[in-house]
This record gives sequence, C-alpha cells and structure tokens, in this order.
Amino acid sequence: MEGKTESTTAAGAAAQAFNFRLPATDGKTYTLADIAGPRGTVIAFICNHCPYVKAVVARMVADARTLMGEGVGFAAICSNDAQGYPEDSFSNMARFAAHHEFPFPYLHDEDQIVARAFGAECTPEFFGLTADGVQAYRGRLDSARMGEPEPGAARELVEAMRQIAETGEGPQDQIASIGCSIKWRA
Repeated sequence: MEGKTESTTAAGAAAQAFNFRLPATDGKTYTLADIAGPRGTVIAFICNHCPYVKAVVARMVADARTLMGEGVGFAAICSNDAQGYPEDSFSNMARFAAHHEFPFPYLHDEDQIVARAFGAECTPEFFGLTADGVQAYRGRLDSARMGEPEPGAARELVEAMRQIAETGEGPQDQIASIGCSIKWRA
C-alpha cells in the first residue's frame, strides 16, 4: 500500500536495539551490530521472485554502494516462506545476490522472527536506523515502481539516510513501499 508512515519515535521502539543472528549467502552469519554503520543502517526486506524487487534491484545496489561509501551499513533480508515459494530458497538467494553483485550481506530469516520484529509487510521495504539503532525511516527506495524513476526524481532512501546521518531524525513525510506481501509460513 502506498501512503505516509508516521515519523519514527514509537515505531522505532520495536527496531531499536533488536539484534538478530542470521545466515548470509556469503557463508557468514551476521548480527545487526555486524552490519551497523557509524552513520546509520539500512535493512531492506526483499526476495528473489517479486517483480517489484526485480524492477528496483539495480538501483538498490547502486544506492547501497552510495550509502555504504558514506558510512551507512546495509543488509537485505529474505523472510519469505521458501517451501511455498522455492524461488526464495537460500540457494536461490545466493544466486540472486551473486547475479546482482550485492555489496552487502543478503540474510535468510527462515523463521521470520526478524520480519515480524520490524513489522515488515512487503518486498521491497526499507527500514533506516540511526547510528544508535532507532528506526527513523520506513518506506520505499524511490518513486518508481516497476519502471525507471522520472528524470530528477528524489532518491528517497538515500536522501532519508543522509538526513538521518546528519540530524538523527528521519524525514517528516515517508511514503510506504509498495510490492509483494511477505509470504508468511502457515
């Protein structure tokens, strides 16, 4: 659904200091502390099969590289039920990450605890945390859905994370992401 999300004080409480330990497609296991950057952190909920993710993945990787170069940590998490959606299996996650040259960890949330803790609803969905781990952004990458953004369109995630890095506060207006629902296990 598209719309505005609240600024983050109450919403941030659930994500603040939530620490996970998840396996990644690079063979390592990561915690939130391992991913966190000195200027903030982005947690992106994605999956391999969603057409909305496929439409933005190249821009997401480019924006992740930009943010990581500015001291913002970045990770993507797949929380989908891989039994019901085999394209989202861990082995397919590894292929997807390699094919798109992810410069960040791609984590597997098999038991879906992390997605539930963040309140994630769809893929792709982006959560921006302050350097102290408080959620300050929940929204979309940019205004484009299935195509390319209009010329001069805002890079909403990048701009939000730059604001968070400078002020510790997210933007007042945050537009919810639109995409495929997270595929919850029965």
